[in-house]
Amino acid sequence: MANFILEMKNITKRFPGVKALDNVNLKVEEGEIHALVGENGAGKSTLMNVLSGIYPYGSYEGQILYQGEECKFKDIKDSEAKGIVIIHQELALVPYMTIGENIFLGNECGSVVKINWDETYARAKKLLDIVGLHESPRTLIKDIGVGKQQLVEIAKALSKNVKLLILDEPTASLNEADSRKLLDLLLQLKKDGITSIIISHKLNEIEYVADRITIIRDGATIETLDKKKDDITEERIIKGMVGRELTDRFPKRKTGTIGDIKLEVRNWTVYHPIYEGRKVVDNVSFYLRKGEVVGIAGLMGAGRTELARSIFGKSYGSQISGTILIDGKEVKLNNTRQAIDHKIAYITEDRKGDGLILSNPIRVNTTLAKMKKVSRYNIIDHNLEAKAAKEFVIKLKTKCTSIEHMVGNLSGGNQQKVLVSKWMFTDSDIMILDEPTRGIDVGAKYEIYCIINQLVEEGKSILMISSELPELIGMCDRIYIMNEGKIVGEVLREEATQEYIMGQILKSSKGA
Repeated sequence: MANFILEMKNITKRFPGVKALDNVNLKVEEGEIHALVGENGAGKSTLMNVLSGIYPYGSYEGQILYQGEECKFKDIKDSEAKGIVIIHQELALVPYMTIGENIFLGNECGSVVKINWDETYARAKKLLDIVGLHESPRTLIKDIGVGKQQLVEIAKALSKNVKLLILDEPTASLNEADSRKLLDLLLQLKKDGITSIIISHKLNEIEYVADRITIIRDGATIETLDKKKDDITEERIIKGMVGRELTDRFPKRKTGTIGDIKLEVRNWTVYHPIYEGRKVVDNVSFYLRKGEVVGIAGLMGAGRTELARSIFGKSYGSQISGTILIDGKEVKLNNTRQAIDHKIAYITEDRKGDGLILSNPIRVNTTLAKMKKVSRYNIIDHNLEAKAAKEFVIKLKTKCTSIEHMVGNLSGGNQQKVLVSKWMFTDSDIMILDEPTRGIDVGAKYEIYCIINQLVEEGKSILMISSELPELIGMCDRIYIMNEGKIVGEVLREEATQEYIMGQILKSSKGA
């Protein structure tokens, strides 16, 4: 008979005007890795917030049994005291504190009156080694990328006496190699007796790591699949998530003529803004045609985001040199305003931190990048603002109650649509998409892919950065391969394979 470490019975959670969870049931066996899957907005994170005490006892209906005991958590400290630790998709780190300080924040090493810094950094180093992050624990959080910050969050969780580890999209910011290391780490933690609940949209990872899978749709439990008993395939999981079969992950694009070169970058070099002499983009040259989707593949730290941001009005880097040509004419883009005026858009990988104002409604966010289109004499015309927001909500099929819906309350996929709307509103001809489907489900990904196809059919030029190689191969006409700040290869879509791309990266690595 199964030994359940956790049972959540008939959990119902309501928000104003919305029933987020409707009699959800979840059973997790001790020592297993249990996956929780569903579309954005299905209720997965809400259920875990109920479990961890973020939504305290009394704010929901139902019963939580943990290790056979009914729990009525008032806050997250109550759940952590029982060994339940949650790692959120939104990172909760202090940018101007070191990695070591963040790991032990609220759980400091030493006495009540004095922190033992030697012990703090020594223990932090051991935890970083476990999660595979080769950074000094004295490095400031602001000086490492989003992917590495996610690993710090995991190290922080491991620093506590964890028995049930909840991970909400833990690999969303990681490339395939680092994701596999993390999943292997979860398998190792399982051997050490730690139970895990993982929320992920990467179904291949779910198949690889999970013992059982619970599918949630529209706030209700659909089914739980057991790897030992059931024939688990991505197709079956998708059907449970979206209520229908999704036969083609990448929508076909209407055949059209790819035009002349729209953007050309020559001999582009960028140095790190903090570490003097550290070259992050090294003499890179590439081009992008009208009506073309061009991908950039590479591992974390390859310099892809640094390249994109430095092109977008030098919003990253120092000692930047090289030439940018648009329609064959050299242009100077010394700030983001000049980039926008030259009809370049940059859709950031970090939509919640850099792309959107979560505390503002869709109406405000949609027009932020080019407010002069909805203002007269520096005064915003709210009617024009509302009209623009409504048009994009309809065009991109954004699911919301109204244009006054706060962006922070939207699902990840719908937040991404608002971010795309914001840059479509600028009438950009060149759109740089940095991890455009990070942290969103397969159904929402398909909708984003359709939007990308629609943009290139209208003659836009798309530069797409993604850590998911199947996505690049499925969507791009050409793919540049980047490693250690350099372009190390280029491949046409029809010739591209994951093996070829990874082979080019490995061959170009130092010491190979």
